[in-house]
Amino acid sequence: MNKLKLPLGVENFMDMRTRGYYYVDKTNLIRDLLNQGALVTLFTRPRRFGKSLNMSMLRYFFEVETDKSIFDGLAISKEAALCQQHMGQYPVISISLKGVEGWEYEDARQGLWSIIGFEARRFRFLENSDRLSQTEQQMFRDLEMEKGKLENSLRLLSQLLYEHYGKKVVILVDEYDVPLDKAYQRGYYDQMILLIRQMLNAALKTNDALQLAVLTGCLRISKESIFTGLNNLNVNTIVDEKYDEWFGFTDTEVQDLLRYYGLSEYYALTKEWYDGYCFGQTNVYCPWDVVKWCDHLLNESRKVPQNFWANTSSNDMIVRFAEKANLKTREQIENLIAGESVSKKLKLDLTYPEIDRKPEHLWSILFTTGYLTQRGMNENGEYELTIPNQEIRSIFIDKIDEWFSDKISADTEGLRGLLDAIETGDPVEIQEYLNDCMADSISFLDGGTLEKRENFYHGMLLGMLNSNHGWRVLSNREAGNGRADIIVEPVKKRKKNFGVIIELKYATDERQLEQKAREALEQITTKRYDEFFGIDMPPEIIHYGIAFYKKKCRVKMERVQGA
Repeated sequence: MNKLKLPLGVENFMDMRTRGYYYVDKTNLIRDLLNQGALVTLFTRPRRFGKSLNMSMLRYFFEVETDKSIFDGLAISKEAALCQQHMGQYPVISISLKGVEGWEYEDARQGLWSIIGFEARRFRFLENSDRLSQTEQQMFRDLEMEKGKLENSLRLLSQLLYEHYGKKVVILVDEYDVPLDKAYQRGYYDQMILLIRQMLNAALKTNDALQLAVLTGCLRISKESIFTGLNNLNVNTIVDEKYDEWFGFTDTEVQDLLRYYGLSEYYALTKEWYDGYCFGQTNVYCPWDVVKWCDHLLNESRKVPQNFWANTSSNDMIVRFAEKANLKTREQIENLIAGESVSKKLKLDLTYPEIDRKPEHLWSILFTTGYLTQRGMNENGEYELTIPNQEIRSIFIDKIDEWFSDKISADTEGLRGLLDAIETGDPVEIQEYLNDCMADSISFLDGGTLEKRENFYHGMLLGMLNSNHGWRVLSNREAGNGRADIIVEPVKKRKKNFGVIIELKYATDERQLEQKAREALEQITTKRYDEFFGIDMPPEIIHYGIAFYKKKCRVKMERVQGA
């Protein structure tokens, strides 16, 4: 029997149910939403946790003349009374603000108009509806043509639909906060938040045509800045227990999916890399990761976990965090990467300007956007924050490594001094620069293997040395009776008046630094790494033995006569 297809990037519920995709049943979200009875509900969840698919599901459930068969066999179909009362009973306005952006405010505003106009054109029959007056018909044509008052467009469309159908309207707004994020990055935040506030308040506050509304986003923008006066707003965040299993895959759902595709043997690896989020009281996996991972397992020979989530965003939040972090915060980041937790009080409703105004707010943003999760709250009302899984840990490591490399590259004067010291043979200067550089970094080595620790320092030093384009820098090359960690020589043969050989060691204790640096220096001689140069032996070769322990190093040097 042919297997159902994996739903890679499928966000349309109708497609999911009619085109042969595997669907993890989240339809009881509808039951809980209707039983809750809130007029307006805001769900905040990190990206790639099924918000858009759930919004599409709501649209197809509520919309007039929907194909009810697509819900056959799903959990909501067992709620006969709710289905009888609500399925296919309402006109639905469904928009996503995910694509609203622009370098200038007017560009973004026009993008929002285009989304409203496109949605209005789904109801083109309103142009000639005998239940609308000629004036109302013209108002609708203006909406189609993206004319009129944008701030009142959602409300107006809902009122026209109410007049035509004689039924109240369901309004769905997906990714409501994306335009605000883009606006803040590009300098027109005040204009955009005023526009979004006016539009949403008009549609959701004292709108007699409204049956219910659902909004989704990553961040809960503070009520005072965008939902002023909207007293009927029910906010559900990742710390709330209600609805906690309807966004993300539960452990049981992941085991069922793996079993269906014959991949149960990869359960432990899947859990290590893609589980670990805690929404309310439920542990969940990121659906995007699980589906992409299953596709990888089914189609690739190398069954090695990949970082799928990183490619769905720039992940610049981690870099911003590292840049603003003081010494204490950097130590806390190191603890997180090492698998420990940090205790923090969080502010779950923010405005975008507040994010950068107070560095401690970045903890809240990392939490609400999925880079951190919680393992409960202590007696002081602080959340115990951790990195959820190996995938997110790898994102932290990669982005901080990138930030560290950029930081070093920007220090042109200091880097030039290091390179000069290496060429002239000044171990004191080399040691001082490396120690200063590492003191200002974020380490992620605690708990790693010895090989991983040595590889980090190896890579760091290679990056520094390669900034000198007049040098040929070689790594792990065969030389003598072994492999030299790093070999440096001038690019132009006629200028090969020196050579450098560097051997690195990692100490398990700061007191071992001196001994390990000497061992590294001795290894260069005993394994005859100088033989690498052969007939091109320079007149002088400088040996460096460098030992590292966390953010400290010791450098030993000796000069050797060459050819």
